[in-house]
Amino acid sequence: MTDKQTILDQVNSQYSSVAKRGLSSDHAGVRAVAEAFGYTATELSSIPAEANMGLSCGNPVATARLRPGEVVVDLGCGGGLDVLLAAPKVAPLGKAVGIDMSHEMIELARRNAAKGSAGQPIENVEFHQSTIDQIPLPDGSVDCVISNCVINLAPDKSAVLREVHRVLKPGGRVAVSDIALKTMLPDEIRESVAAYIGCIAGAIPIDDYHELLLEAGFSAVEIVDTGADLNAYAKAENAACCAPAPESNDSLAVVEPGGCCQPSKAVVSQVHAQLAELLRRHDVNQYAASVRVFAVKGR
Repeated sequence: MTDKQTILDQVNSQYSSVAKRGLSSDHAGVRAVAEAFGYTATELSSIPAEANMGLSCGNPVATARLRPGEVVVDLGCGGGLDVLLAAPKVAPLGKAVGIDMSHEMIELARRNAAKGSAGQPIENVEFHQSTIDQIPLPDGSVDCVISNCVINLAPDKSAVLREVHRVLKPGGRVAVSDIALKTMLPDEIRESVAAYIGCIAGAIPIDDYHELLLEAGFSAVEIVDTGADLNAYAKAENAACCAPAPESNDSLAVVEPGGCCQPSKAVVSQVHAQLAELLRRHDVNQYAASVRVFAVKGR
């Protein structure tokens, strides 16, 4: 595996490229991925289509039990999908905050918030560009932290969880969707940069995840295997072709014919092609799971 900073740079580059591609709930495959991991048609239609890019592995807002007046923070907010769904639940006095390291994702999320719901801007939101191991918020200022298939991408998960604990108020809670391991990955997947960017190779065992939360100071830790099919990304019709466009100097990028993102051709990154090939050789459900992670900061 490449060194951690290089991996982080590639993750940032790839997801920044996703933000530029115009993927949305208007693409059948992208919508199918979101629905496979728990989003309802009503939820997806209540926010701008561009907020959903088919990058989820769960629906944390559905299980976060958000209440009016709360401050909720989404780690790795992408185009704002979960922030925009959370905002009405904490309105009118509460606030939904998105954190993402990608400038392009933050700008997309802000545009989506301005488009809003039913033609009305969503105003009780804010977005910050930052890595999730350095959350730019004060100590004890947050009621709930959510995240959707992002913590697995962090090289230092302990640092992320310590930051989550720091920003939460006493009695604050974690409600995260993520990928975790049920058993050891095959070397071919574990050492693959494509599988890391694809949220698999960076995942840690469920027991280790549980232990890191305890070490960060959390109690009432619960990690639930949802049983969702992680092959949903590949099975969703046309989803795989809607991948980041290559920059002109991107040595990882290739062009393949016959996709959905453009009428005559799809631009597909080699990273996604490599991941698809790995998943053809290995059933990822044998090794990894979509999980719901719950924890509470003591009072």
